[in-house]
Amino acid sequence: MINDIINEAKHKMKASVSVFEQDLLGIRGSRASTALVDRLTVDYYGQETELRQLATISTPEAMQILIRPYDRSAVKSIEKAIQTANIGVNPNVDGEVIRLNMPPLTRERRQELVKFLSRRMEEARVAIRNIRRSANDDLKEFEKEGMISEDDKKRGEEEIQKLTDQFIAQIEELGKIKEKEIMEV
Repeated sequence: MINDIINEAKHKMKASVSVFEQDLLGIRGSRASTALVDRLTVDYYGQETELRQLATISTPEAMQILIRPYDRSAVKSIEKAIQTANIGVNPNVDGEVIRLNMPPLTRERRQELVKFLSRRMEEARVAIRNIRRSANDDLKEFEKEGMISEDDKKRGEEEIQKLTDQFIAQIEELGKIKEKEIMEV
């Protein structure tokens, strides 16, 4: 019973870290990354569709993203979605491909990105702590109903705290790596 709670908490914490990793991919670093645009939603014939489903996205150069739509008629919609997303890049339409030339990051922009990264890290840590609280509440409930002893509850809480510390450390490490990448000139 306690192991079920611990395993569920571990699974949820892993999922939270995965979501955080996906978020990091969308934060621009010192090089162009397809992750910056592949999850953008495009209005494609009245249907919200992710850009990666509508086009091939590549980085032919360190500071350029090339978008090659499967359907030529989607070029205008993709261009509009990129402009609306406000990612700090103007799309250049070249016939049936779209080029995004990434400007070098200014010092101010780097600092803004680091602040944004810090907010995302805190949100991820809060998500982990909420999972811990929920698991501890389940343990208290089981103890109250007489399904587990007080010692079992304490052992479970200690185990959940170890998991919490482990996953928060992962978030910190991922954040440090991303911050280094952002600040790299």
